Amino acid sequence: MPKAYWIAHVHVTDEEAYGRYAKLAGPAIAKHGGKFLARAGRYVQLEGKDRARNVVAEFPSLEDAEACYRGPDYQEAMSHAKGASERDLLIVEGVE
Repeated sequence: MPKAYWIAHVHVTDEEAYGRYAKLAGPAIAKHGGKFLARAGRYVQLEGKDRARNVVAEFPSLEDAEACYRGPDYQEAMSHAKGASERDLLIVEGVE
């Protein structure tokens, strides 16, 4: 089964609230086997909408990544991100 990648592009509008989100999101992601490959590091915007915070997390499968997003722990974290950020988030399945 191929791994899956959670890719987020984020513009933070409320640092304090988004900090609460980040504190809860990390453990929720780890609980589903996720690990961060990139998180808010340097980047070069080549095309599309520029968002200063870019995150890539690897999961064992697409199903694990989606279960994480829909699970109660991550949804609790999301309650702090809503209204504190503009986000694009997708899950993409890797190749074997």
